[in-house]
Amino acid sequence: MDFAVELRNVTKRFGKVTANNGVSFSVRRGEILSLLGENGSGKTTLMNMLSGIYYPDEGQILVGGKEVTISSPKDAFALGIGMIHQHFKLVDVFTAAENVVLGLDEKGKFDRKAISDKIRKICDAYGFELDPDQKVYNMSVSQKQTLEIIKVLYRGADILILDEPTAVLTPQETEKLFSVIKNMRDDGKSIIIITHKLHEVLSVSDRVAILRRGEYVDTVETSTATELMLTEMMVGKKVSLNIDRPDPVDPVERIRVEGLTCVNSDGIKILDNVSFTANGGEILGIAGISGCGQKELLEAIAGLQKVESGSVEYFMPGETESRQLIGKSPKQIRRLGVALSFVPEDRLGMGLVGSMGMTGNMMLKNYNEGFNFFLDNKHPKELAEEIREELEVITPSLNTPVRRLSGGNIQKVLVGREIASAPAVLMTAYAVRGLDINTSYTIYRLLNEQKKKGVAVIYVGEDLDVLLELSDKILVLCGGKVNGVVNGRDATKEQIGMMMTNLSSESEGGSDE
Repeated sequence: MDFAVELRNVTKRFGKVTANNGVSFSVRRGEILSLLGENGSGKTTLMNMLSGIYYPDEGQILVGGKEVTISSPKDAFALGIGMIHQHFKLVDVFTAAENVVLGLDEKGKFDRKAISDKIRKICDAYGFELDPDQKVYNMSVSQKQTLEIIKVLYRGADILILDEPTAVLTPQETEKLFSVIKNMRDDGKSIIIITHKLHEVLSVSDRVAILRRGEYVDTVETSTATELMLTEMMVGKKVSLNIDRPDPVDPVERIRVEGLTCVNSDGIKILDNVSFTANGGEILGIAGISGCGQKELLEAIAGLQKVESGSVEYFMPGETESRQLIGKSPKQIRRLGVALSFVPEDRLGMGLVGSMGMTGNMMLKNYNEGFNFFLDNKHPKELAEEIREELEVITPSLNTPVRRLSGGNIQKVLVGREIASAPAVLMTAYAVRGLDINTSYTIYRLLNEQKKKGVAVIYVGEDLDVLLELSDKILVLCGGKVNGVVNGRDATKEQIGMMMTNLSSESEGGSDE
C-alpha cells in the first residue's frame, strides 16, 4: 500500500494532560481521510504535529515511507505538508498574489506576472476561482479559504490538512469546495479533513479515522459507514441523533423588532431596517453568511449594541403592555423585569469571567424562580455542580478559572448558566460552535425543553441542516437586511443558501412574515 503519511505510537502531553496517547494510523496517497472525534479527543493536536506546530513526545512520523523529523512549519512544507487552519492567516491590505508569496524566498525580483500565471494554472487544474490581483479585504469568507488552499499548493504541498473547512460556508460554497477537494485527490494529493459534520464526512471522504479521548479507535471505509455508527465509535456508547421538534403550543408574541438599523464605527450599516417577531413557545432560527449582522442583531436586543433607529418591544407574560428595550443597558433591561438570557458569540469577552471558576460565574446572574432542568433556587456551587454533571463539563475543579477549560467546555458552562436562569427569551449565537456531536444534541434537547415551557428561543446557527431540523421559523439575513422568513418544516437547504447570498428586491424595505 502506498502511504503518504504514517503515524506510529505518537504521544503528546501538555503537563499532566495527555492529548494524544500512542496514536497509530495512515493516510494513503490520493485519498480524502476525515478525522473525527469529540471535543478534546486530540484531532487538532495530532495534525499540529504533522504540520510542525507541536513536536511529539514519543512515536514516529513517516512521510513517503521514510521516518522524518518535523520541528517547524518550514520542515512540514519541505516534506509537502500544508495545513489550512480555521482562522485564516492573511494580510488584509495585500492582494491574493502578494499573500501567496509572502515569506517565500523568491529568487530575483518580485515577478508579479509569473506569480499570477502560476496561481491561475493551479486554479485551472483544480477548479478554483480566484483573482490574483484582488485585495483580501474585498474577499468573501470562501474566497479567503480558497486563497489559503492555493497558498499551500503554490508551495508544493501534496498532503493538505483542512481544519473545519466548512464552518462558515454556505451549502453552495461547501459543494464547490468539495468538488475542488475531489479534483485534488484525483490528481494524487492526500487530503485530511478535521470536521464535526457527519453528513459532510459521508459525502466527501474515502475513509474516516476516529479518535476518542486522545486514543485511536479505528479507520473505516466511508462507503460502509453511517452517522450513527461513527457517533457511537466517537462517543463509546449508543446515542440518539434525532432532534425532536415538537409543534408549538399556543405561541404568543414575546419580542417585536421593527425597523432596526445599526451602523458600525466606519459608518457602514450592519443592520438595515430589520423587522420580525419572536414568539414564546417557538424556536426562531437565524441564517446568514458570516458577518451579515446576526451577532449585532442579538446584541442590539440584549442592550449591548448601539442602535441608530428602530424599536425592540418586549411583551411580558400575562401583560398586554409592551416594554421598549432600545436605549437601555442589560442591567436596566433586567430591572424592567425582562427575563432575557443571552449566550453571546464571544464566550470569554462577553459571557463569562475567565479568571473565575464555574461557581463564581454562576453568581454573576440573578436567578429567577421557575421550574427548569437544573431544579430551583440552587446555591451557585450546587448549580455549578449540576451543570458540570448534566453537560459533562471537563474541569479539574469547580474553582478552576474557566479560561483554562477548552472552548467546548467554556460553552457548556455559559449555555448551562443562561438556561438555568429561567428566561422568557433565550438568545444563542452559535451555541454549538466547537462542540462535539454528543454535546450538540444535548444543547438542542435543552433548547426544545425551553420552547415547551413557552420560552421564545432565538437561535443563530451556521449548520443549515440543524437550523432546518430545529427551527419552527427561519429568518434569513443577507447584507444586514431581512431576505424573508420561511417555515422550518418545509424550507430546503438550497432555498436558504440562495436567500443568504442573493438579496431579493421585495426585501429592500424589511420583512415580517
